Amino acid sequence: MISELTGQRVSQTGVWNVVQALGRKLDNRELQNAKAAERSAGKGKLETKVLFEEQDGVYLNLQGKDRKENGKKAEMKVAIAYEGCEKTGKNRYELSNKVAVASIEKADKFCVRKEGAIAEKYNVDEILMRVLNGDGAKWIKRSIKGENAFYQLDPFHRNKAIREYVQDEEIRTQIFEFLYSEDTEGMLEYIEAVRNSVEDMKQQEDLEQLLKYFTNNKEGLVCYNRRGLDIPEAKEGLEYRNMGTMESNIFTIIGNRMKGRRANWSIKGGNNLAKLLTLKASKCLNETIANITPIVLGETYSQEIKSPLTAAKSLCSVGSGYNGYASAPIPNLPWAKGLFKIKPFSDLKF
Repeated sequence: MISELTGQRVSQTGVWNVVQALGRKLDNRELQNAKAAERSAGKGKLETKVLFEEQDGVYLNLQGKDRKENGKKAEMKVAIAYEGCEKTGKNRYELSNKVAVASIEKADKFCVRKEGAIAEKYNVDEILMRVLNGDGAKWIKRSIKGENAFYQLDPFHRNKAIREYVQDEEIRTQIFEFLYSEDTEGMLEYIEAVRNSVEDMKQQEDLEQLLKYFTNNKEGLVCYNRRGLDIPEAKEGLEYRNMGTMESNIFTIIGNRMKGRRANWSIKGGNNLAKLLTLKASKCLNETIANITPIVLGETYSQEIKSPLTAAKSLCSVGSGYNGYASAPIPNLPWAKGLFKIKPFSDLKF
């Protein structure tokens, strides 16, 4: 597309080199922000009383030396943070001032990196409450620190576990009733009693797995907004809604671009691309790249062009640029390509 629209020939290797160079600069920037956050010297100015966080992981295929040393797959950890939800339509909401970060690395290092990304945007000294949503993985729960930090088990994974491990409809309904009445102690006792009473070995094993999963995440079984917590009031125009957007964010930020399609990654290459994808999700990709890659045009290229360009000429071939007749890329719609040929308006017949 770059070659077609600008007349500048750009190879796939050239694009790869640009991504790697930018990724290395962005990685260094994230590490500097992490060190600043550890010194309580973050530059974030955005103020919020409540910060919502969600974390999850996605496994990517490795290649080359990394595949030999680390196995076929590695987990890319992904985290987002936001101050609430903003209504954008009748039944549509958008996470407000979202910060995203992703990396293939150990949990402790990732947690420090995440804190640096948050402190770069938010004034962490003004945050009175932090709520973390996760699927129960140990590395996620490791990032819960402080008396005002609360953890909740992701409702999607929690409910999915009940449906997968409990085959009997009546037992399943009873577990949900305990859950929605916030009687977690009663629910755990009930699961244990049912496990001891059933004769089928497979059911016993499944109920044992469910009991273990819920016991390990006992403090997060009830959603944060149903615990009677003293939650600071939301900003004007924002709402505090149920958490559980991480599955969608995993796909839109990382999965859609990096998972599947027989894609294989080196750890460094995958991390470098992830930097760009998370910046895009945080809506600060253009601004960040402009700041870390200052470009100064020479005098020849910075002169003002006063010659008028007609509407008809603007879409026609000018120099080595776009020829005005190439088809727009329309994947999997061969029958429609003829309808969408891009031509100068002067050549169109109405």
